[in-house]
Amino acid sequence: MRQFAGGATRNDDEDKFDYEAFLSPAVIQRYAAYMHSQRKQADGKLRDGDNWQKGIPKKSYMKSMWRHFMDVWMMHREVDNDWDAGDLEESLCALMFNVMGYLYEEMEGR
Repeated sequence: MRQFAGGATRNDDEDKFDYEAFLSPAVIQRYAAYMHSQRKQADGKLRDGDNWQKGIPKKSYMKSMWRHFMDVWMMHREVDNDWDAGDLEESLCALMFNVMGYLYEEMEGR
């Protein structure tokens, strides 16, 4: 049992998820900026921010995940390549999108 200076009491929080500790607000903010930048479609229309939750095949996530992982890996290793791998943060956000999307689809299917 926890007791606070003002007298309030609460159950212990040792077995509760500590989202504030597990996640970085700076990373979440950067990821949100990336996701917002990806909302504009080729036809100029803006897709909903949660459009990806309508369903993308895991196969598509996997193929994209590998492309972005290769970009990150090449930049990490400072390997010269014949294509522009882009910005490291952008590639990490793209990788994060695909990992979370794959996990989302996996969880939806169970």
